[in-house]
Amino acid sequence: MNTNKKKVSEIYMLLETFKKEKIFSIKNEYSNNKKYKVITVLGIKIKKRIKTELEKAEQRRYASDLTIKEKKLIIENQFEKYVGYKPDIENPKTFNEKLQWLKLYNEDPLLTKCSDKYLVREYVKEKITEEYLVPLLGVWDKPEDIDFDMLPDKFVLKVNWGSGQNIIVKDKSKLDIQEALQKLRKWMEPHSNHYYAGFEWCYKNIQPKIIAEEYIEQQNGPVYDYKFFCFNGNPQIMYIAVDSFDYSIMCINYYDINFNKLDLIKHYPNTENPLEKPVYWDNMIEISKKLSKDFPFARVDFFDTGKKLFVGEITFYPGNGMDKFEPAEWDYKLGEMLKLPVETSK
Repeated sequence: MNTNKKKVSEIYMLLETFKKEKIFSIKNEYSNNKKYKVITVLGIKIKKRIKTELEKAEQRRYASDLTIKEKKLIIENQFEKYVGYKPDIENPKTFNEKLQWLKLYNEDPLLTKCSDKYLVREYVKEKITEEYLVPLLGVWDKPEDIDFDMLPDKFVLKVNWGSGQNIIVKDKSKLDIQEALQKLRKWMEPHSNHYYAGFEWCYKNIQPKIIAEEYIEQQNGPVYDYKFFCFNGNPQIMYIAVDSFDYSIMCINYYDINFNKLDLIKHYPNTENPLEKPVYWDNMIEISKKLSKDFPFARVDFFDTGKKLFVGEITFYPGNGMDKFEPAEWDYKLGEMLKLPVETSK
């Protein structure tokens, strides 16, 4: 036995003697659903918190070598909190479960391109035409590069790798430029990549940029957003969001592809009055098919000004795949529509 092993052995023997003499003890204790290791030496207690596997994973959220197992722990915790049941990600049945599977296992580079609010413009131009794109005013790598003098009185600033990272400017004379720059700097920080919120893989490899687009507004009345759920290029259901710029008053109605209203609520109430079938209904269906055919699932978004139709964005994990459906059966209905790559290859 070498010297080091001998010393370790002697220490263990000494500790065992201390235990028998009740000089030293180690045991686990639980308090408020938390685990502690309690070491007692000569009557003096040293209490150390034992972190759970989830807590250890959360500490490593931004690590470059974060494992699938660690991501699953974090995702499962988020999922159960928001959706109300523990997901079976390895054997998914529901729509929400299958979105989690896609987040973890479907690493198609085209997802990155189409989630990038700048590069997706190339994809839309290739698949349809650029006439459906909101006019681009500028693109920059750093907030300090923005020339606010060249921007019009109304515009929208966006970070290309985020969700909800928008600055809507309706009157440039009232814009606090320093405050806007501060927001943009924060949104451009590496850990602000939307990937880290719930491991939506499509955002992970986006190179951050700032873009400015024309401010598009409804001519009269409320603003309508049209969002089509497409499965392998086939639009199946959609919803119309009314006044989506203000979550406090937003209403949502769901429809099938024949514009029959569905008994489905998710987060927001239905409108009090029926909605009319959109003028651009057939256009939206055809464009949705073209933009979504390369993906197992994609939500294709539109909005119109009353005079012109625009493609808003393509989304691959709506609500982070953690939206609670009412009634819950819709989680299973949509899950049946979503065929994962492993299922389609069988």
